[in-house]
Amino acid sequence: MKATTMPVVFIGHGSPVNAIADNEATRSWQRFGQTIAKPQAILSISAHWCTRGTAVTAMLQPKTIHDFGRSLPAALFDLQYPAAGDPELAQWVAGLLAPVDVTLDQSWGLDHGTWSVLLKMYPQADIPVIQLSMDLSQPLAWHVKIGKKLQPLRDEGVLIMATGNIVHNLSIMEWNEQAEPYDWAVRFNEYIKNNILSYNIDNICNYAEFGESAMLSVPGTDHYCPLLYALGARYADDKISLLSDYIVYRSLSMTSVVFGEYN
Repeated sequence: MKATTMPVVFIGHGSPVNAIADNEATRSWQRFGQTIAKPQAILSISAHWCTRGTAVTAMLQPKTIHDFGRSLPAALFDLQYPAAGDPELAQWVAGLLAPVDVTLDQSWGLDHGTWSVLLKMYPQADIPVIQLSMDLSQPLAWHVKIGKKLQPLRDEGVLIMATGNIVHNLSIMEWNEQAEPYDWAVRFNEYIKNNILSYNIDNICNYAEFGESAMLSVPGTDHYCPLLYALGARYADDKISLLSDYIVYRSLSMTSVVFGEYN
């Protein structure tokens, strides 16, 4: 690999409120942005853009999408992340993913899975950002293969950032930061984390075999799937580091992982 090869990062992005919060996770995102070489561009795979088929944002100026309910603080709706897009990078991504048919999208933008993290990581919004959608009709192993096709971006200064959550069950979440996590959430988070560290893709893709803890932790695959893109984009000799590793609100994992050089 070239000395300039960018790492790949999976961010447990949690609640949109993290955009205006100061906590262990948000501080780790900030440290990450300050530590690695500045990317030429960022490709984000967010849990919040799921499509039938595959699409990549290809506009010059993606909008900031406030894709959450009015029950959250009003200050969140005032936030903007005015990073430029990168149509040429979008075209390149579409080419890398062939023969998958990739739509060059002009209507989406940057959803909170992307901008709530980047506000902390790169607050100046001075790096072009594009998003790649996830086709959840595909089997989990397919997403790993798509991630592998994205590897060449790393050698050209592009940061691949996948954002979701290993444990994400909002239906039984307790809106209390001091609440102890559910036992099943801890068990599943540890199981997947250990399989990430040992790079056991089969166990990660076949997570349902872990039983009830898996079913409670992953009631839908939208927040789980971004991890698979990061795993696919990993090089065999990448170092694996944890940015943050804890569970908040009883059933929301903030575990984040870096593949590649990071101190």
